[in-house]
Amino acid sequence: MLSFLFTIMFFVIFWKMIGFALRASWGIFKIVMYLVFLPAILIGLAVGGLVYVALPILLVAGLFSLLAHA
Repeated sequence: MLSFLFTIMFFVIFWKMIGFALRASWGIFKIVMYLVFLPAILIGLAVGGLVYVALPILLVAGLFSLLAHA
């Protein structure tokens, strides 16, 4: 009976740790996307002559960041 309880609690803790790892990795992924890939994409669009596409993306991202931290 004690080993059954141990097994159940082991899986509960295991799944909580998996959930925490997924939330942490999702947060790190969002930070990397905003700090690395979004500026690289915007620079690539500007260099490629697509400023009319890059400017609205930049404005939307800027407004989103202002409203999200307010």
